[in-house]
Amino acid sequence: MRNILIIGAGRSSASLIKYLLDKSSQENLHIIVGDISKEEANKKLNNHPNATAIQLDVFNQEERAKAIANAAIVISMLPASFHIEVAKDCIKYKKNMVTASYISKEIEALHNDVVANNLVFMNEIGVDPGIDHMSAMQVIDKIRDNGGKMLLFESFTGGLVAPESDTNLWNYKFTWNPRNVVTAGQGGAAMFIQEGTYKYIPYHKLFRRTEFLQINGSGKFEAYANRDSLKFRSIYGLDDIPTMYRGTIRKVGFSRAWNIFIQLGMTDDTYTIENSEHMSYRDFTNLFLAYSPSDSVELKLRSYLKIDQDDIMWDKLIELDIFNPTKKIGLKNATPAQILQKILTDKWTLSEDDKDMIIMHHKFGYEIKGEKKQIESSLVSIGENQTYTAMAKTVGLPVAIATLKILNGEISNPGVQRPITKEVYNPILKELEAYGIVFKEKQVPYLGYNPENVLG
Repeated sequence: MRNILIIGAGRSSASLIKYLLDKSSQENLHIIVGDISKEEANKKLNNHPNATAIQLDVFNQEERAKAIANAAIVISMLPASFHIEVAKDCIKYKKNMVTASYISKEIEALHNDVVANNLVFMNEIGVDPGIDHMSAMQVIDKIRDNGGKMLLFESFTGGLVAPESDTNLWNYKFTWNPRNVVTAGQGGAAMFIQEGTYKYIPYHKLFRRTEFLQINGSGKFEAYANRDSLKFRSIYGLDDIPTMYRGTIRKVGFSRAWNIFIQLGMTDDTYTIENSEHMSYRDFTNLFLAYSPSDSVELKLRSYLKIDQDDIMWDKLIELDIFNPTKKIGLKNATPAQILQKILTDKWTLSEDDKDMIIMHHKFGYEIKGEKKQIESSLVSIGENQTYTAMAKTVGLPVAIATLKILNGEISNPGVQRPITKEVYNPILKELEAYGIVFKEKQVPYLGYNPENVLG
């Protein structure tokens, strides 16, 4: 049996584990899932005969080394900052490694050692990053192979709640790490290029500069800019492209409402609040408002942010229960962002039968034989339930498929890499189609960058 070690049994691992278990007898695999909670790992394995759950503390050097040494290949589903020690052990014990995370500077610095040991370290092979890279490069390479010159590339991805489970005024529920949602956009200005002009959006303006999208059969959406779109020019071989923009999709109206939290300071993660565990939700909201001996918290907030009482924005805030005087935060020495995450988790957690939705939308503008053309390519994937979500499916399946192809020698080019070559993306995208992960392409008139679609 060939041992595949999966480190981390979090919410994105369900489809990954199921795929490998389904292939285990045919491919002579034994799946070992290591997690700080052995119980959580066991849940995902469902007593499968070709699988074992182990308790694994990734910070315990002895435990980690033993598990990695015993594997044929290692999948790290840990938070991105935790991969580095796993990666070093993979080099030491000469094991290939797969992650869904962006390549960090620390992982990138291992490239020469990885090549010297003839290993494959495949990264950025989830949904975003991952499916976005592969689906984009497939079209970009096709355009270039036919003699076209790229003029515009815009790419948008969103993890949303499916229409049939959309039961709140925010049209949103958590489908991945809530902390990443709360802190989205922080850490520097959003950077991109439009019609040859560099653009920078500071965090406090990010959610008021949205682009509107009409996506095949799924309706109208909005998107805010991701932090750094510029680095993808060199990754995709588009250094001279006049327009490069990557964004995150939300339902229309979400960004305007989210901006309230930013203006209040509730998304700040840089300091802790005294006595936070004993505060009520109402106390927390009042922290960010001016003192008044007579005005209520509600009145102060409406006045400060100029929200009318009959505005849907006000109804959205009421729905979150942020003025509740009895519900306690219960988090000791918490940052505002941590407290906001707690409040939102109360309301935005998927119910057992809820379905989520992944939407991805690319725009490719190009010139060929003197004529400007544009292709739009869209993916809509609906989850099954709270466990087998669209997020788990679109993150986990590419990881699993890549893992098996590396293990079987079908992907063998050594080094720290992402899935941007034809040899990698073509077979993976082809197999994903069998699981309903299919892009619909259409040729549209060349529009270039359309400022009428942008708010602000």
